[in-house]
Amino acid sequence: RELGAAAAYQVETTVRSGDVICVSSWSATLLSMVDAMHPVNGVSGTRVVHILGGGGYPAAEGHATHLVRRAADLLHGEGTFLPAPSSVGSPQARDVLLQDPFVARAVALFDELDIALVGIGGKQPSGLLASSGNDFSSEDLKVVRDAGGVGDIGLRYLCADGEPVRSPLDDRVIGIELDQLKRVPRSIAVAGGPGKTEAIRAALVGGWINCLITDSYTAERLLAHVERDTEQVMGAAAS
Repeated sequence: RELGAAAAYQVETTVRSGDVICVSSWSATLLSMVDAMHPVNGVSGTRVVHILGGGGYPAAEGHATHLVRRAADLLHGEGTFLPAPSSVGSPQARDVLLQDPFVARAVALFDELDIALVGIGGKQPSGLLASSGNDFSSEDLKVVRDAGGVGDIGLRYLCADGEPVRSPLDDRVIGIELDQLKRVPRSIAVAGGPGKTEAIRAALVGGWINCLITDSYTAERLLAHVERDTEQVMGAAAS
């Protein structure tokens, strides 16, 4: 709840009229964010869109829909849903869904974003993602981990050095791509906890986000990484 409240304040104080905003569909922290937000006076004409397909099991799908609808209401704008699963069984199925006019309309907004609000996943899928039916199989995730994956942003997996994990899974995701995310002027990650420290660091090192809202303990762990990296660089230079 505390991270969600901090993210709510960030959005309320920085959003501008006409902004196009994307939000992670399956982030419990971002659900807490919209529940903590207040109506933002003086702002109008915003667009809020799913960063990942918001389709899934009915109970979980309601969370994704609520997230976009409530954010759009509070920001006096329009919600654009991405009516498709986040992940599908094959690239061919993805190609078919991307041709749907409602899916295509949402995906087209990824190149117009002013703000991206994203969660960061660790090595294991979040409970909300798993309950939505959009997580990958254990076999798929093993392939990613074996390739060095430490976590994901929108089901796009990263190695510890921030480089993307290139795998066939990318062609099965219906959502924003990492290169599109990097071009967003304000890309805000809301994430914390010991199980996500490595993934958060990868997102920062890779430059995929430019703002992080986290807890003090995670921040301390991230700073400890920076200190160790600096010591290693200085030690190598001295030798």
